[in-house]
Amino acid sequence: MPAGCSDGSCIIWDFETRGIAKELKDKDCAVAITSVSWSKYGHCILVAAVDKSLTLWDVVKGERMARNVLQQTPLRACLHPGLSTPSICLACPLSSAPMIVDLLTETTIVLPVSLSDVGNGATPPSGNKIPDESAPFSPAIACFSKYGDLVYVGNSKGEILIIDSVSIKIRGMLSIPGSALIKNIAFSRSGQYLLTNSNDRIIRIYENLLPLKGGHEVLDRANQESTEQDEVQKLKHAGTGALALFWEFQDSITKVHWKAPYFSGDEEWVAGGSASKGEHKIYIWDMDRRLAKILEGPKETLLDLAWHPVKPIIASVSLTGFVYLWAKDCTENWSAFAPDFRELEENEEYVEREDEFDLMPETEKVKELDVYEDRDIDIVTVEEGDSALSDSDMSQEEIQ
Repeated sequence: MPAGCSDGSCIIWDFETRGIAKELKDKDCAVAITSVSWSKYGHCILVAAVDKSLTLWDVVKGERMARNVLQQTPLRACLHPGLSTPSICLACPLSSAPMIVDLLTETTIVLPVSLSDVGNGATPPSGNKIPDESAPFSPAIACFSKYGDLVYVGNSKGEILIIDSVSIKIRGMLSIPGSALIKNIAFSRSGQYLLTNSNDRIIRIYENLLPLKGGHEVLDRANQESTEQDEVQKLKHAGTGALALFWEFQDSITKVHWKAPYFSGDEEWVAGGSASKGEHKIYIWDMDRRLAKILEGPKETLLDLAWHPVKPIIASVSLTGFVYLWAKDCTENWSAFAPDFRELEENEEYVEREDEFDLMPETEKVKELDVYEDRDIDIVTVEEGDSALSDSDMSQEEIQ
């Protein structure tokens, strides 16, 4: 599990040994880390920092593979999930539009964050240049699809833009109910569900109706077959065929804002942290919208959380810099395997039998001898026996 530190280093913990497996430290970076992201096969890791840098590391060798400096501080950065060789990443800066960055060629392509940025929704305004910082900017967040052929952008108007990651063209658009600002957007591990966290205190789950591969081709056909004359209406029509609202959740009592919601690895659960100041609470729901558990930590503001891709473990980061691991408290029940197992309330001294650890115990022999040991012996009743086995020369009738 990687974690970025305030001094610019990245620590990787080993879950098996519970120790530090690797420490990545760039001599050119001495500021806080804002984001870490694994590559597809886990051989590389991308680190974003406050000094506006993106650094790609070879984890095994501990060597820096590439380093790019942007014009804005990247709050989030993730590598392209469909490439075996990590070279392209998606960065979401603090005060500019999300962008696709080629770490090897150091080229940057800014993504459109609204339909007005592209006029007719066909092409981006500029290829490799960052927009003027003096121009007004609406906050946006973005994520790759399962295989990275599409980018989903959530903007301040409550719109989800579906963009081709190669041509940077908008292929579809969907408005969330209420049109509130979208703060988080993320896909589940399988790519079947999309999660959004909005400023209206509602977490929404959308079902992905597009194929995992070749989704841009399906959207192109939908645009061509649409009977709508207006380009915006065509994009909306394509968007409704790409995403379907599955369910939404809000706490109508506390009206709490959510932070860093995410899916579990098996997609059976959704976790979201409370954004309240001085509160470290994690809410867990099942996919039927039932609140299953509330995890309460120390009175420290929650910054981020992540779910283990395989195990039922959640890692949360607090404002004080601590990383907390949450796991199920398992109670061992040995009587389920050994019915004669007896649980002890406290330690007791065990006294072993004399032949307990003998190779040929004498217990079985003793048991054979002691079968009739406690049986009462009748010495009064005379039993009829066979005369052939008697010591007397007289028969039983003669004796009587």
